[in-house]
Amino acid sequence: MRPETKYDVIIVGGSYSGMAAGMALGRALRKTLIIDSGEPCNKQTPHSHNFLTNDGKTPEEISGLAREQVANYSSVTYLEDLATIGNKINGGFEVRVETGGTFTARKLILATGIRDIMPEIPGFAECWGISVLHCPYCHGYEVRGQTTGILANGDTGFEMSALIANWTKDLTLFTNGKSTLTEAQTEKLHKKKINVVEAQIKALEHANGYLQNIVFSDGTKATGKALYARLPFVQHSTIPRALGCKITPEGYLKTDAAQRTSVQGVYACGDNTTRMRTVANAVSTGTTTGIMVNNALIDEDF
Repeated sequence: MRPETKYDVIIVGGSYSGMAAGMALGRALRKTLIIDSGEPCNKQTPHSHNFLTNDGKTPEEISGLAREQVANYSSVTYLEDLATIGNKINGGFEVRVETGGTFTARKLILATGIRDIMPEIPGFAECWGISVLHCPYCHGYEVRGQTTGILANGDTGFEMSALIANWTKDLTLFTNGKSTLTEAQTEKLHKKKINVVEAQIKALEHANGYLQNIVFSDGTKATGKALYARLPFVQHSTIPRALGCKITPEGYLKTDAAQRTSVQGVYACGDNTTRMRTVANAVSTGTTTGIMVNNALIDEDF
């Protein structure tokens, strides 16, 4: 049975931040629609960490429990579909989904996340989130003390080297081509016994996503258990840009302390708004957003 078409709030994206916003709105008795396509960025990550009370659970365990708990609030409806179009209309917003439905609401929350752009290195995408990692705070403890690499160059490579060195002393910086480190940076890394390898990477050898070897273009290999990388990304959904939401120079949706975007009535939360890319932060910003949206509706109606 298709859900109703008119709501107080539509949330585009039903991962951690979207569900947290939905719970806050459900507890505030707001008629809310959560639209989710079921493609979270951590889909193939084995375990989630640094989220108090849920440390070590799989992403699916956490999201499944979130859906179950949010379903307890009868004013919240969950729709598994892809939101493709979002328009500002008189009195609010209109959202269309891939299967053809159209829904309207007074307020819109974008919990749409970001999409990582994978380098054209065979094996990289298969290892992403498993042994090729973006965050030591999320996954560094599990690979502590192991043979670890960093795929980066220049200032980013130096910054990441300083960060990751806290988790392991068996560390190599792979610049994947000629190093752009300064002489001072190179000297500091050598003093810290962090190797710098400039060879071009051809592929990653792995077993079911677990890194075994880094293969170079000359056929040589370097063993490793983990590889960190900071990837470029794009907004996962085209709806924010189509609505005219401002984007920061880094590529995130610009929001204020109340999680409001530059478009009146549109809010955003989770990975699409911040570098702090953790489940705990997504839940935090989602809860904040739900509360702020409810407060805005109260201010309009009271």
